[in-house]
Formats: sequence, structure tokens, C-alpha cells
Amino acid sequence: MSPAYRDHLKKVIAEIAAAGLTKRERVLSTPQGPNVAVAGGARVLNFCANNYLGLADHPEIVAAAHEALDRWGYGLASVRFICGTQEIHKELELKLTTFLGTDDTLLYSSCFDANGGVFETLLGEEDAVISDELNHASIIDGIRLCKAKRHRYRNCDMADLEARLKEASGARFRLVVTDGVFSMDGSIAPLREICELAARHDALVMVDDSHGVGFMGRTGAGTPEHFGVTERVDIVTGTLGKALGGASGGYVSGRKDIVELLRQRSRPYLFSNTLPPAIAAASIASIDLILRSPELRERLHANTKFFREGLAEAGLTLRPGTHPIVPIMLGDAALAQRFAARMLEKGVYVVGFFFPVVAHGAARIRTQVSAAHSREDLSFAIRAFAETRKELAG
Repeated sequence: MSPAYRDHLKKVIAEIAAAGLTKRERVLSTPQGPNVAVAGGARVLNFCANNYLGLADHPEIVAAAHEALDRWGYGLASVRFICGTQEIHKELELKLTTFLGTDDTLLYSSCFDANGGVFETLLGEEDAVISDELNHASIIDGIRLCKAKRHRYRNCDMADLEARLKEASGARFRLVVTDGVFSMDGSIAPLREICELAARHDALVMVDDSHGVGFMGRTGAGTPEHFGVTERVDIVTGTLGKALGGASGGYVSGRKDIVELLRQRSRPYLFSNTLPPAIAAASIASIDLILRSPELRERLHANTKFFREGLAEAGLTLRPGTHPIVPIMLGDAALAQRFAARMLEKGVYVVGFFFPVVAHGAARIRTQVSAAHSREDLSFAIRAFAETRKELAG
């Protein structure tokens, strides 16, 4: 490395530190769960994982992974189309297809890869993609890989979406893409209205449902089911790394011909190693557990309502909503860092979010409720937030 570039790196890192914006990894010494131990041995309540249904360390899921290791081995050392497809992978694709109510499903190493592999494959320079301004980074990066004309509409603003659809009327094909749930705000995209506008303008609809699948909708199939528009959504992407067991892996599910073209041309699918069989088996077990245990979803929604109401009564400023992502708004980035550090001292593990993850001036503590949290856990966290607010935020 040249001395000049090394000095440049040191300067940028020092500027991040001086602004109080350094992101530090807190090392866990236990499995993921509602209570975890951090390095040094302290036990803390965990309110910052995507472990919505508490399946990350569920004995049944762990047992399924162990059994798969014994039967299918550790890994495939290959991509899918060469010699990396086992029966367990086809079983998971069929399980997801049935669960989501779609035609077909294709597995990826992550949802980031899934979103990275959709747009370049399906759209050309004659086409247009219309994307919500708060869509996940993986959607933004995926769109950058394709040659389609890019249009962006204001978050969940249907009038602006319609204006962008009209703006793109000359394109050969149009694709509207949105997160089902926006991960920083916990807000839910109005999929019914989006589907109606798309139909009116002869556009396709794609939803990244990473923060909805597993617990939203009547059976947990996600935001399309929640809004009753499953048949109207052309492409659904999602992750196996949140409510569906909390490991890794992603998928694209939807129209049969779309999935088939992705199977033939999608680069992250074609050139990435196969999903480990233990993850595939554990994901199947997670979906089976979700389908036969509606009490997990019911407990999650009840916990979310209790936590939101308790924080509001304690004077915290929340993003409104009903989702288990519960953002506590602080505004200042350095304050969010201090707030999170003080909460950890009180025994509650949370993380501050700030620019560039969220907009300038919109720093927050993003909490995430789990079905595995007890009412005592939630009450403890509410008290800690109230105390820390008085100490730091006035």
C-alpha cells in the first residue's frame, strides 16, 4: 500500500471516530436469543436481532440442522448447476413455493444476492424500474447492475409512484419494486395500492419481504398475504436469516417463467456456492414450525403492542406503526451512540443507527421485539429506556 493511501485511510477513520460514529462489533459468547452474554460474560437482554419468532436457538431447528449434517454433509463445494443440488435444496424450494403461494422458488446465498441477481437478468435498456426511495441497499445495488432506466418515488407515496409510472410510460416493460417492511422505520408498504397502480400502468411488482415473511399475514406468509395481494405480486424476495431460523440464505419466488429465467441467467445464483444443507434443512423445519404454531406469531404481535405502548407512555418518541421493528427517535448520531452504550450498562443490548444508514438528523435506536421475550423482559427494557432518556436526552 502506498503511504499516501494509508494516510488517507487513517484520516477518514479518524474523522469517523471524532464524530462519534464508529461502529463497533459486540462479540457474543452465547447462541443468539432474547438473552445473550457479551464478551466478558455479562448477560444482557437482546433487542437488536432479527430473531422475530425466537427460532435462532430453538431446539427443534438446531436438531434439524444436526441431522442434516449427518445425512447431507457440511457443504457442496460447488454451484447449483454443476454438482451442487441435493434433494434437500429442491425440498426447500418447494416448501417455500407452497408457503408463499407462488409458482416456483430459487435459492440464493443471501437475500442481498437474490436482489443483486434479479434486475440485470430481467430488465434491459429499453425497460424501467421504479423503486421506493427507502428500499434496502441490496435493491439499490441490484438496480445499479442493470441498464434499465431508473425512477425513484417518495416513500410509500402513491401519487408520486403514479407520476413516476407515467414518466416511464415509454418503456418496454416497467417494474415497481418495494420493501414489504422498511427495516429502519418498521413501516409497511401499501401493497394493495401499489398493485392497483401497477395493474393500471401494466407494470410488474416486486417485493422484498425480508422483514415480513414468517409472521405477517394469516399464516405468516408475509406482507403480500397480509394485504391479500399474493396473486398480484410477480416477484417476492426474502431471507432465511431473520424470522425463518435466523441463519443465512435467501430466495426469489414468483412467476414460473421469471424464476426459470433467473435459474438460467442470474449471476449470483450461477456463480455462488450452494446453500449449506444444514441451513436448508433447518429452514424447512422453521417453516413447518411456523405453520403449526400460530401462537408464536400471536405472541410476537402481543409483545410488540405491549412494548410500543409502554415506551410511548414513558415519553419516548417512536415511529408509529404495528411492526416489531420499533424505532426510538433521537435525532443526533452521537447521542444515539451514547444512548446505546448506557443501555448496555443497564443490561439491554441495543444499537444506535445514524447516517448513512438513515438520513441526517434521523438517528435512532432501532429495537426489535421477539416472540421469545417475556413480559418481564419487555418491562425491564421499557424502564431502562425511560431512565436513559432522562439521563441523556432531557
